[in-house]
Amino acid sequence: MIDTQMSRALERFLDLNAFRHGLIASNLANVDTPSYSRQRANLIEGPVTTEGSLTFGTGVDFAGVTSLRDAILEIRIRQERQQQGAANAFVQSMSQAQVMFSDSSGDIGSTMAAFFSSLQSLSTDPASMSLRQGVLAAAGNLASAFRTTSQNLNAQRSNLDLSVGETVDQINVLSSQIANLNAQITTMQNMHQEPSAFIDQRDVLIGKLADLVDVSTIQSDKGLSLTTSNGTALVAGDQSFKLDVQLDVSGVQHIFSQGNDLTASIKGGALAGYLQVRDQKIPSIQSSLDVLAAGIANAVNAANRKGFDLSGNPGGDFFVAPPSSGQGAAATLSLQITDPALIAASSDGSPGSNGNVAQLLAVHDQAIAGGKTPSEHYANLVFGIGSDVANGTAEQDATGLVLGQLQDQRGSVSGVSLDEEAANLLQYQRAYDAAAKVVTTINDMLEAAVNLGRY
Repeated sequence: MIDTQMSRALERFLDLNAFRHGLIASNLANVDTPSYSRQRANLIEGPVTTEGSLTFGTGVDFAGVTSLRDAILEIRIRQERQQQGAANAFVQSMSQAQVMFSDSSGDIGSTMAAFFSSLQSLSTDPASMSLRQGVLAAAGNLASAFRTTSQNLNAQRSNLDLSVGETVDQINVLSSQIANLNAQITTMQNMHQEPSAFIDQRDVLIGKLADLVDVSTIQSDKGLSLTTSNGTALVAGDQSFKLDVQLDVSGVQHIFSQGNDLTASIKGGALAGYLQVRDQKIPSIQSSLDVLAAGIANAVNAANRKGFDLSGNPGGDFFVAPPSSGQGAAATLSLQITDPALIAASSDGSPGSNGNVAQLLAVHDQAIAGGKTPSEHYANLVFGIGSDVANGTAEQDATGLVLGQLQDQRGSVSGVSLDEEAANLLQYQRAYDAAAKVVTTINDMLEAAVNLGRY
């Protein structure tokens, strides 16, 4: 009887030992697989049997496989990925806008400085046609710089709008894939099989989803559900819910779920970064440019009307008058006059007078845009864009550092350690050797006891 119990216990142990070796092989094979969760066999003491006055243990039983995961850590990683996704998209988009305001020969700042410099040169010889032509050329370059910058900003906004649509498509694809994995995980759990591989795949997809949009996970008896931070459902068990895009009155795409506009409530992921630049930053920059363009045009026009042109006639508008609201002034800024003789440099009607050039030059120091001079207003605009990029980069670096630390922590919990797996192999081998030694010793004792009665 004892021999039979020992044989059964040894057979069970050998089966489990082989299974544990298989888990180690699987762990080692996935040592470089992203988001793989290390697996461990759970063993419990086998049931005790009683024969008469004797009690026998039955060895060890298999209680399932555990994939080593820290659910709270996974949530923190997703949260950081949402913030980093938003920061990455924001910095990338704002850096493209910043290039338009770089210190180059064709940007608004340099052309504005060149315009006032040409007026300064005109004051030395107000009757010179070449100097007058230089003023018109500089003014034309300034207007062109405003128009080009405004057009580039509109083009970037359109590109960001395309990025919003593409990101929504990616979100829908990932949501559908996660729902399919939920169905497979549920099926395997109902069949009492280990779905660890599918759970790892799902975690990878949820991480990618967190890069794109703010996502929250809810675990219930019906499976895993995903929502945005405001509670809009993306996945519920084996069912996914598509997001849609629709054009609003301004011509940009808004994001809808089951008829509800989610655009303003998206706070994380690349989608939030794109929306922030598209709907807030670029319109703010355009508005600031409109204020500056309208201020310069109105002030120069007013100064030109105070003087007389080369023929002694009263001066008229220098630039085409901007819209009364100022909206769109940067995109439409252009010259009203094309004849250099119409520049009203004279203050008394005589060709050699340069008295009114001082009025035109005074625009440089007038508070024409939000209580600031043209150069001050433009400098504040450029500083604001640079500050946004710098702050976004700092947040990008900070979230990257935190995310790296969290991923290191995840690696210590779920990652595969070659040294640890090697130690486990040695431990299992020694356990096998010890069990075999026990069985051999008992067999020798039984044989000796049986043979003892023969002598």
